[in-house]
Order: sequence, then structure tokens, then C-alpha cells
Amino acid sequence: MQITVEQALQGYAAVYHKLYQRVPRDLRVINSEWVIVNGARMHVNDLLRLTTQLYSEYKTSQERKKTLVGRLIGFLKNRPDQPSV
Repeated sequence: MQITVEQALQGYAAVYHKLYQRVPRDLRVINSEWVIVNGARMHVNDLLRLTTQLYSEYKTSQERKKTLVGRLIGFLKNRPDQPSV
């Protein structure tokens, strides 16, 4: 399945927003192979790789948060100075 330039930009914008909680600035299509992303000209294939990297970072950050919350809950459940729930 061939992805269009617009689909690549939309995918990048969605992942960027998930990771940084803001929209990327300056997303434009130059032609069928080149785009402008945050002021930098890049090939669509590079944008797809960048999107994959950002998604990986997003998943890692979510796992870290999940682990941290789990550890905090475990700590709070096992505090000796508080009655068990």
C-alpha cells in the first residue's frame, strides 16, 4: 500500500502531538516527494522514519509513566505507617 504525502504528514502530526502535547509548526507539502517539517525540508521517506522514531519514543514514555505509577501505588500500599486497604 502506497502512503500519500498528506497521509505521512497527518501521521507525523498525530504522533508529534501525542509525544509533545502541541502541534508541530510549519508542516507543508512541497511536491510528491518533499515536505517542510518544523522549518526543515525533508524527503517523505525520512519523514516516515522520523514518525516511527517519535512513535517509539512515545511508547517508551508511556511505559515509563505506567511503571512509575505502578511503583508509586505499590509503595503507598506497603507503607508500614498506614493501615492496609
